[in-house]
Amino acid sequence: MVKIIFSDMDGTLLTSANKLPDGFDETMAELKRRNVIFAPASGRQYFSLLRSFEKYRDEFLFLAENGTLVMHKGKEIFSSPIDFDAAKKVLAASESFVNILRVYCGKKDAYILREQNMPEFRTELEKYYTHTGVIDDFDAIDDIPLKVSFFDLTGNAKKNIYDKFAQFYDTLQIVLSSDFWVDVMSPGINKGVAVKNIQRVMNLKPEECAAFGDYLNDLEMIQAVGYGFAMANAHPDLKAVAKFETTGNDQAGVIAGINKLISCGLI
Repeated sequence: MVKIIFSDMDGTLLTSANKLPDGFDETMAELKRRNVIFAPASGRQYFSLLRSFEKYRDEFLFLAENGTLVMHKGKEIFSSPIDFDAAKKVLAASESFVNILRVYCGKKDAYILREQNMPEFRTELEKYYTHTGVIDDFDAIDDIPLKVSFFDLTGNAKKNIYDKFAQFYDTLQIVLSSDFWVDVMSPGINKGVAVKNIQRVMNLKPEECAAFGDYLNDLEMIQAVGYGFAMANAHPDLKAVAKFETTGNDQAGVIAGINKLISCGLI
């Protein structure tokens, strides 16, 4: 029986309008009645996830910053920061990138440079980070880095960011999180590793876990569970490894998948 359900946010749980799907609260009430934990698993900041799920802050388990920080009932379960010197090297290597927003994602806050504090960047940033600081120099930050994120204004993050970080492929975790975002993290950490750590801490078997995702930063998470669902709108490479497929994020695919698990007697 499934005891915990992990779900990506953007392109998965949320609609294209950045809204929770119809029937979400009713489904969460049913999961609670069945003693099943719901766990948002996102590249978003922990504080951003709390804002989205304020009424569930003491019920849900949160995998923030692509699994580099896991929180439950306000307490840190574990974290996997990136080395500070490595974070600085990646930021330095990106200084010449054009139309790219650079974000230092710390435990306490997310930081951007004052020179990049522009409306076209702020609109996208505020979708994912509710605690942000504007600074003049990344070297002045006194905060443990969980990851470094990069946003491409043109929507071609693979070419303009990911492909330019080849020098770091062997030493850091470089993840294409969407057409717009690239996340750089400590080597060996991803949502799948976070899920496996949770399974260990909570004494859960993979077959007692389900997950929903749509993009490449969800791939390891889908592989770490017994019931991995790719959205209809998912990246082809994710669909190739997922055991199941559900409807798209604009058709409440996560809710449909959960209802399928319930109807099959798996929850």
